[in-house]
Amino acid sequence: MFDWFRKKPEVETRSAAQGGFTGQVLALRESWIAGHSGMGDLTAAVQSCVSLWEGALAASDVQGAELLTRHVMASTARAMALRGECLWYLGDDGLLPVADYDYSTRHGRIRAYRLTIPDAGGAYSVNALAAEVLHFKIGVDPSHPWQGTSPLRRASLTAELLHTLESTLAEVYANAPIGSQVVPFPESPGTDLETLGRGFKGRRGRVLLRESVNVAAAGGPSPQQDWKPQALTPNLADSMATQNLAAARGAILNAYGVLPALVEPATTGPLIREAQRHLAGWTLQPMAMLMAEEASAKLGGKVEIDVMRPVQAYDVSGRARAMATVVQGLALAKEAGIEPDAALRLVNWGRGDDAF
Repeated sequence: MFDWFRKKPEVETRSAAQGGFTGQVLALRESWIAGHSGMGDLTAAVQSCVSLWEGALAASDVQGAELLTRHVMASTARAMALRGECLWYLGDDGLLPVADYDYSTRHGRIRAYRLTIPDAGGAYSVNALAAEVLHFKIGVDPSHPWQGTSPLRRASLTAELLHTLESTLAEVYANAPIGSQVVPFPESPGTDLETLGRGFKGRRGRVLLRESVNVAAAGGPSPQQDWKPQALTPNLADSMATQNLAAARGAILNAYGVLPALVEPATTGPLIREAQRHLAGWTLQPMAMLMAEEASAKLGGKVEIDVMRPVQAYDVSGRARAMATVVQGLALAKEAGIEPDAALRLVNWGRGDDAF
């Protein structure tokens, strides 16, 4: 009975499978944190894309939801660009931003939240049902339909490459001896070399007379070079750092829906309009429609968000010519006895045209 202190305690074992609940929760939290705290979002290319998203959604037309002010739309755009999702709590004072959240799901859908509301005196927690939270998200994974992912998270390798290249170039320009040269000189005390180095300083346009380095004292060999400087500037052309930087920047722009030609120095006006049309039509407007669906479900009314018209992502002269052609076509259809709606459905411009 006195051997109890000699027994080894039983080791508690836990499951460490990747598919376990604990592993999934940790992976989700790591993914959510890495989406907005990564180093790729510090680059100018990413911030340019974020500014385009923020400006376009701030200028968008919102109908049916007075709570979605321009400030809310701009903050939502920035959060979705860097984090992939944005949450707003429907409180008594309007929409309150959410800094962090926890949730419980059922049938793959969030039923309740534990929200962290930021405040100057310290954040506080709020428990809320799913109907009390506007949860905007993009890049939803079917295995985790309750969480969005940012473009940087979906292209993490390219974002890391972009950050690494910019950091490398910054260190090179900060620490490398750019423009420095080494001039050969016979063996001399350090004080003489320092005096010689100071003698070259500021001697622009003057004739400098120095002794030759060709020596043959004591039968020693003579060097084959005489006052031939050697540059210490690093050769960045062979490393192809600038080409790789441009390629990584273009890939990040594509991930955000921005055509890389938009930032080219030789870009013309028509190409800029096409890049704006591409960004608004294939990235921002579908995202705005997803936000409108979420707002319609939570606010109890039909909400519509239009990005195309406020940012004028179209060719004005081409649209005017198209309008003139449409009006002329409708007039001809009316003269021929064809209903205008039927004529529009023939070219798949009318609603309910049953186009396949």
